[in-house]
Amino acid sequence: MGAFPLLLVAVILYNVIALGGGLAGQHDVPALLGQSFTIAMPSTDAFRFTYGDVFVAFALTLLFVEVIKASRTGRGEILNHAFSTLTFVGALVEFLLLKGFATPAFALLVAMSLFDVVAGYTIAIVSARRDLMVPGRD
Repeated sequence: MGAFPLLLVAVILYNVIALGGGLAGQHDVPALLGQSFTIAMPSTDAFRFTYGDVFVAFALTLLFVEVIKASRTGRGEILNHAFSTLTFVGALVEFLLLKGFATPAFALLVAMSLFDVVAGYTIAIVSARRDLMVPGRD
């Protein structure tokens, strides 16, 4: 389970929304994600956000966990980096080619997937360099 990229959960959830739009009673994904709701704040201001905002906040939470997972070393983490790369490539292809995926929420998810890939490999390289104690490197 440690090799499973958590951002794949967000990509699959978006796929269910976009490709199974009839389940939500709406086939227009941007309209569905653009629906907003309001929470009254103690200051009497209205805090308005969309379902797309909630989706991005959920994905950011998953990204946080992924970055924490990237700091571990082991065989499972190599697989995690490889699966994270596949998740990014798949999400990028969906964003570019499939109808219903060109939304700001999914664009941010693709960017988070890229960040996960770059951060994962960068953290792994820095950790490996520290473990090897390469002379002449700070």
